[in-house]
Amino acid sequence: MNAIEGGDAHKVIEMLQQENAKENDFFFRVKLDDDGRLCNVFWRDSMMKEDYDIFGDVMVFNTTYRTNKYNLICAPFVGINHHWKHVTFGCAFLSDEKVESFQWLFEVFKKSIGGKCPVSLFTDQDQAISNAIEKVFRKQDIGYVFGTFIKMLCWSSMISDYKLENHPWFNRLYGLKEKWCTALSKDLFSAGILSSQRIESTNHAIGFSAKKNTSLTDFFGIFKEMLKNWRNKEQKDEFQCSRSIPESALPLTGMLKHASEVYTLTLFRDFEAEFFKSISSSSILILVEDRMMVYNVSSHDNDGLSYRVIFDCLSNIIMCFCKKFEECGFLCYHCLRVLHINSIVTIPESYIKKIWTKFAKSEKFGTSSIVQLGGQRRLGIPSLGVMK
Repeated sequence: MNAIEGGDAHKVIEMLQQENAKENDFFFRVKLDDDGRLCNVFWRDSMMKEDYDIFGDVMVFNTTYRTNKYNLICAPFVGINHHWKHVTFGCAFLSDEKVESFQWLFEVFKKSIGGKCPVSLFTDQDQAISNAIEKVFRKQDIGYVFGTFIKMLCWSSMISDYKLENHPWFNRLYGLKEKWCTALSKDLFSAGILSSQRIESTNHAIGFSAKKNTSLTDFFGIFKEMLKNWRNKEQKDEFQCSRSIPESALPLTGMLKHASEVYTLTLFRDFEAEFFKSISSSSILILVEDRMMVYNVSSHDNDGLSYRVIFDCLSNIIMCFCKKFEECGFLCYHCLRVLHINSIVTIPESYIKKIWTKFAKSEKFGTSSIVQLGGQRRLGIPSLGVMK
């Protein structure tokens, strides 16, 4: 790493101090090396804190960007808002990728957002980051850490075909499967990032355009401009959402109408897709026990899977073993099918997750009507599994 020029470092600190003077809730920290030179910087503004309070259950930490002049690592904390667009929770410049640097950063970030930890944290496969996370975020604080580097597809066949049974890296990778295998993480809310075909990589979304001679001050300005663009897009989305009624191939009645009233336009499309699937699916009632009904719901597409759905007809509590609601935050077509045949014409309040609604940033939407994933009541039915 080239040493940061004194004037450049001083200018950035001066800019952060100016921002701090303008905003009551602005937060920044700097770290100096043994020679008194700037080596690490972190900051977040008041809107980043507000966004984290609302959307911070799912976070992506990315370290793929560098300022070319000093080879500093730019490490933003990024999330997803209710329009399925990127938001920023904070940003840092780091001089190296050592455990100590990441630990300093995570401790500062945690302090900046009041100690609230995300449910799901997506990172790359970096041992230093993993070690720092384990030091700063206790397991009871953070639900899971996902490595976004591979999906578990026919693992046994791959190991056998390529004779990797004794390969140390693959054995270690398998030992960490709970961190990256989506099948093992469906009980944790991840906004559907791993299963979504729509999300861009954070790298592409941020789109830095630093050049070989880009200074730290210039890079700070580039980041602020990107942040301004993201927030302008959110304002446009909010305006469009408040003024528009979504169109649908089906009449907006029943649950579809209810979804159009509560969800943002983007999330309405996700719900609509599940609703369409529910119409073309079939269901069989296989068990009735007191107030509990157990259905087998299957689609007519090529996946050939049937899922068990348990429904409490008195309290409108419903659970599907596909775990889409737990993972993505809105009901799957299996549940919608069962609700429909039981003449439920609105989405039960317990299954409307606030962050996907038009009211995500409004106090008008009572938090009491939102079931937190960790506190959701379980149905007293033994596991019935998934049928092929």
